[in-house]
Amino acid sequence: MARIGFIGLGDMGEVIVPRLLDAGHHVKGWNRTAGKDEALLALGMTRAASPADAATDADVVFSIVTDGAAVEAVALGVDGVLQGLSPDAVYLDMSTVSPTVSRRVAAAFAEAGRVMLDAPVSGSPVTIVQGKASVMVAGDVAAYERVRDVLLAIGPKVSYIGDSGLAVQAKLSVNLLLMVEVIAFGEAVALAEKGGVERSVAVEAILNSVAASPVLAYRGPFILEGNMPEKPLADVTLQQKDMTLVLEQGRTLGMPVPMAASANEMMNACRGLGIDRNDFVIAHEAYRRLGGLSR
Repeated sequence: MARIGFIGLGDMGEVIVPRLLDAGHHVKGWNRTAGKDEALLALGMTRAASPADAATDADVVFSIVTDGAAVEAVALGVDGVLQGLSPDAVYLDMSTVSPTVSRRVAAAFAEAGRVMLDAPVSGSPVTIVQGKASVMVAGDVAAYERVRDVLLAIGPKVSYIGDSGLAVQAKLSVNLLLMVEVIAFGEAVALAEKGGVERSVAVEAILNSVAASPVLAYRGPFILEGNMPEKPLADVTLQQKDMTLVLEQGRTLGMPVPMAASANEMMNACRGLGIDRNDFVIAHEAYRRLGGLSR
């Protein structure tokens, strides 16, 4: 069994760590905000004093944090992962960040004689708990082979994508599709309502149609009265952070991403209407209000 350092115990980390513990691995965790690790400590995780401490004596180190600045801080900063990682260990960042940031961090590790892989997770806390999440990995292929069995404890679908930065590039494309799909779902239901179809009937019709998908199966019912989760799977701000990365990639690569731009505008609408603290499927409500439907 592996000795694992885990950095970032937020919504994703708090459901990934139990899977690693259940697989028999020893996990030493650190979180920027104190007090979020109590439940995980009760499950058997030990507490690290810093990212460097989490990496010390670890075989594998994971991080999953909010954005590129946070990745660079926990990986390369004072008391960062690089300060504690041994030459034989592997560091995997699972955050959704810019490929440029990911490659910059990987290059710093390589210069120090260490290995960093980008390994973003495709899935929500729900799919991780259900054992249905997937992990995409990029970077040194030999290092990937060494850690693949550990990754399989997180989710059953683990894929090697290619050179450094390509896994986060692929993740942005997945998130682009996910966001457009959910936004289009909200648009479709609101249009049906405007035409006189009951909301619950419209949702059921879509979920029973050829347009149905796993993400709509568990997110679609959220828009029924009283069903919106108090704790969002991904709120508007978080999802818009990812879309900003997609738009930046489109500009950098000279690639048109008009669907991403339109979906991002609906996130702006949600923020303007003051409903952005909800899961981003709340775009359905933005469509309703813009279409003149009552709240």
